[in-house]
Amino acid sequence: MALSYKARKRWAFFILLIGMPVYVVVAVTVATWMGASDFPVAVEFVMYAVLGIAWVFPFKAIFRGTAKPDPDAPPEDDGQA
Repeated sequence: MALSYKARKRWAFFILLIGMPVYVVVAVTVATWMGASDFPVAVEFVMYAVLGIAWVFPFKAIFRGTAKPDPDAPPEDDGQA
């Protein structure tokens, strides 16, 4: 079942406000646990760049179109006849 525009907007807000900070803490903790500071700088940079982009792909469907006006909203009357 597809999410409505309002539901997608709420989920996007929740993901950015709660999920993103949690993901950052978990990603940095796991990278530190793996000993990322012992890797060469280029490898460490690529690892963090991939981790910084990878979180988007599972949520692509939720974020798609949330910046556009609500397609289900009734048309606005602009007052021109």
